[in-house]
Amino acid sequence: MLFTLFSPAEGKLTGGLAQPMHDLLFDLSSRDKILHEYSTIVNSGDTTEIEALFGIKKASDIQPYITDLRTAPVMPAIERYNGVAYEYLDYKGLTDKEQDYLKRQTIIFSNLYGPLMGGDLIANYKVKQGNSIGSIAPEKFYKEAFSSQLDTLLQEHDILDLRAGHYDKFYKVTRPYTTLKFIKNGRVVSHWAKAYRGIVLRYLAQNNITSLDAFMAMDIEGLAVKEIKRIKEKTEIVFDIV
Repeated sequence: MLFTLFSPAEGKLTGGLAQPMHDLLFDLSSRDKILHEYSTIVNSGDTTEIEALFGIKKASDIQPYITDLRTAPVMPAIERYNGVAYEYLDYKGLTDKEQDYLKRQTIIFSNLYGPLMGGDLIANYKVKQGNSIGSIAPEKFYKEAFSSQLDTLLQEHDILDLRAGHYDKFYKVTRPYTTLKFIKNGRVVSHWAKAYRGIVLRYLAQNNITSLDAFMAMDIEGLAVKEIKRIKEKTEIVFDIV
């Protein structure tokens, strides 16, 4: 099987299913400390602390996140996020079978919840990338909590790492894996990298790609392989955006 490691997004959809949050990848209880810290801040009424956690100051932008995680509506993680990569993924435009692929074969690294399967049901939340949650640094907390379990989960599978660099801090892949780099007019791109990560993930789901060999054999519109670099356990495929 092919697992794709993916980043979250600052933007998120509101709403969801009116039911309690179910168990998450590697169990919900392992997250109790960090989720409790988050809930304490969010419901404290301390505007300064809340603004610092969320990275936003406008009251109307803050209000949708003032919720109780235990009772807030939930939706699949792969559907909750709506940043650039997720806009190009266009989850709602996929078939049920393609959506199920994303739920089973995508691992998203959340700034609040840590590693999640795409189908894990989560509440709406806000943590600015790189921020601590009270006294807890999420990347350190989750690296210590789940690295060995991720190693076990991924040990016999192909790995395509489409995460932004920050999320390497949550988990360092310890076996052979593949990453992608996107170049336009000779320069590494930022905005379009996010877009093409979403486009690539969409192609994976549409074509039910279950191995890196199958991925390498696939043509993706707008991309051309420029070179392939191999450094120790890492294979980097460099694409020209054409």
